[in-house]
Amino acid sequence: MRTKRCFDLIAVLLTLPVWLPLLLVVAGLVRWKLGAPVFFRQRRPGRQGRVFELIKFRTMLQATDANGRLLPDAERLTPFGRWLRATSLDELPELINVLRGEMSLVGPRPLLVEYLPRYSPRQARRHEVPPGLTGLAQINGRNALGWDEKFEWDVRYVETRTLGLDLRILFLTLWKVIRREGISAQGEATMPEFKPASRHA
Repeated sequence: MRTKRCFDLIAVLLTLPVWLPLLLVVAGLVRWKLGAPVFFRQRRPGRQGRVFELIKFRTMLQATDANGRLLPDAERLTPFGRWLRATSLDELPELINVLRGEMSLVGPRPLLVEYLPRYSPRQARRHEVPPGLTGLAQINGRNALGWDEKFEWDVRYVETRTLGLDLRILFLTLWKVIRREGISAQGEATMPEFKPASRHA
């Protein structure tokens, strides 16, 4: 795990002259297109379920209905927000989470805190490692995968992780981003909520 952490720090710091100016430009665009706040912050579980604050660029409007409830994601997601998601630029601020040690470049994506009690024992193994910006699930279908498939890829990563595998995942992630594959589930603006049909062994 120490080697993985050193790799994350070296990779992020060496590429800082590339991603920091890009982050500042995108922040300005988000402020112009969507207004304040620029960042979307949400509590997410990390390694061993420890909760941290995930930082992303905001992609949705804060529009609400007559009762003050947020409108569905599909109605709040703007064309600009869709573009941010398609290019994965909305994920750039998570590099700050990596620098803090809350995330890794590669690992299972951090999901919602309320999902923690819904996992089967096998699915919960995804929290044995730090969450990542990308992972096996992201290069094998991303949000086009169903939840069971996604979790199976996450656990497979936990069981087989190596530095070589991380490098392969990072390379393939760049390719997937360029091709804009698996951005969302079919018929969904974002990934649907995880609701397990039954408890698994």
